[in-house]
Amino acid sequence: MVELKTCRYCLRPAQLLKHGESGYPYPHKDYGPTWTCVPCKAWVGCHPGTENALGGLANAELRAAKMAAHAAFDPLWRAKMARDGCSKSHARKSGYRWLSQQLGIPYKKTHIGQFDLDECQRVIEVCNKRGKQQ
Repeated sequence: MVELKTCRYCLRPAQLLKHGESGYPYPHKDYGPTWTCVPCKAWVGCHPGTENALGGLANAELRAAKMAAHAAFDPLWRAKMARDGCSKSHARKSGYRWLSQQLGIPYKKTHIGQFDLDECQRVIEVCNKRGKQQ
């Protein structure tokens, strides 16, 4: 079942758009369906082969913050995978458990795809601090 997405900026329902449709955010390449709020220029892609969103809708500023948060967080769980010889799934889950503790939020609510600007900044700070300790 596909969950209808709502724009976090204007609170209107988002549209599920496919390549070639008016408002699709990537006019020159098909990255699969996106949940999009055309007026706010906010969107989120979908898991491959599905219409299930990867997170919450984001404008350009928040998309950049999420990419920066992933750039800080992903090397930590990848290092665990290499160091401990564990699976990607195990390493990411462990990383998100650690991150939930650092941020003081429930594990089930800890996902960069759902975070706002402030939460992304906190991810960057705690991950950079951890990276310096290693």
